[in-house]
Amino acid sequence: MCDLMKKENHSLVSVFIFQGFSSFHEHKLTLFVVFLTLYIFTLAGNVIIVSIISIDHHLHTPMYFFLSMLSGSETVYTLVIIPRMLFNLIGLSQPISLAGCATQMFFFITLAINNCFLLTAMGYDRYVAICNPLRYSVIMSKRVCMQLVWGACSIGLIVAMTQVSAVFRLPFCTTKVPHFFCDIRPVMKLSCIDTTVNEILTMIISVLVILIPMGLVFISYILIISTILKIASAEGRRKAFATCASHITVVIVHYGCASIAYLKPKSDNTRDQDQLISVTYTVITPLLNPVVYSLRNKEVKGALCRAIGKKL
Repeated sequence: MCDLMKKENHSLVSVFIFQGFSSFHEHKLTLFVVFLTLYIFTLAGNVIIVSIISIDHHLHTPMYFFLSMLSGSETVYTLVIIPRMLFNLIGLSQPISLAGCATQMFFFITLAINNCFLLTAMGYDRYVAICNPLRYSVIMSKRVCMQLVWGACSIGLIVAMTQVSAVFRLPFCTTKVPHFFCDIRPVMKLSCIDTTVNEILTMIISVLVILIPMGLVFISYILIISTILKIASAEGRRKAFATCASHITVVIVHYGCASIAYLKPKSDNTRDQDQLISVTYTVITPLLNPVVYSLRNKEVKGALCRAIGKKL
């Protein structure tokens, strides 16, 4: 009888409803204004970075090629999640179909993992530039750069297909998602059956796609720092460190947020705590990329000034 009821419930669940920030009911309008402002800045910043890199020949280098790919990926990443979240905050949210939820989860996972490995490729680029400068143009050829980007995207696609197919094979017994988008764990909580196997799969994948690229970046920077410290002049060391400052800032925040969100055991946090962590990596982190690379990077600022000068 119990199994029959579960099957009946499963057959009735054709849509999900996001509960979103329901516990912040009195502050929804404030949250809407704050998130909309951050979203506009994120979109504008990333579009400007991609545009500046494409039109300024001074920035046609591997490092800025990876940066433009990261900015493009971050733009799509936010488009997948934030518009629906904003509609939810002002009471215009519509239920999302199972297929729509699976699609959102697929793009979210693909782009999140793509971003992780693009940051790793950027770390490798900095390693070659500082530790092997004479062979930089040979090692970081256009073909190698394209292969690294394709590799990052392919890993994201493979992991997303694995995770989405595993989650949406589960029978679902309730429609209310305790979150503002179709993230893996909140959707699994709606299942009628034990999800221990799925939890283990999610943890294994998270460890692989976060710790491996993070470890590679860490090794790159150990080698970079050891090379920089051998530079005789203080000015030379300062310039070498400056070329890595923007990247390492983004890396620390990006991998830090991802680790807190996905490398912790099965969540004992409240829904509000989980959503606060999610806001960090869906709203704050995508904004960090254009802010850091526009405010801290002299070459990007120079290219922006040249572009504005030509317009004027």
